[in-house]
Amino acid sequence: MADHKDIDEQSWQALASAAITVRERAYAPYSAFAVGAAILTTDGRIFTGCNVENATYGATSCAERTAIGSAVAAGAREFSALCVITDVEHPSAPCGICRQVIAEFCDDLPIMMINPAGARAFTTLDELLPLRFSGRDFKFSR
Repeated sequence: MADHKDIDEQSWQALASAAITVRERAYAPYSAFAVGAAILTTDGRIFTGCNVENATYGATSCAERTAIGSAVAAGAREFSALCVITDVEHPSAPCGICRQVIAEFCDDLPIMMINPAGARAFTTLDELLPLRFSGRDFKFSR
């Protein structure tokens, strides 16, 4: 089981800094709910993403999925930590769709949720999505 203590404080700080920076680029004209995310690969690279809203909402891309997509486009497939920043009193966890996308690449993942006021909360993918459906549920192996 993943644990946030498996990631050193310097790495968490780097992820937080990257997420804070990219959140400023969020496109959220409908909800005004700007989100930033930074994901750490197992080889030490950090990829970021912000939410990009659309008038139809269903076409909105969440920050976490944008970060993962950026990482995948650069060839990354293995991740060791994720940081998400939202501007709410209690730091927010990734939405259900983002949880499922994270599960496509990780059996478990430590996640830090922060807000601009400095609040931090930690969780794991296992805690957020304990009985997830993933590629391992198919009869073939990948």
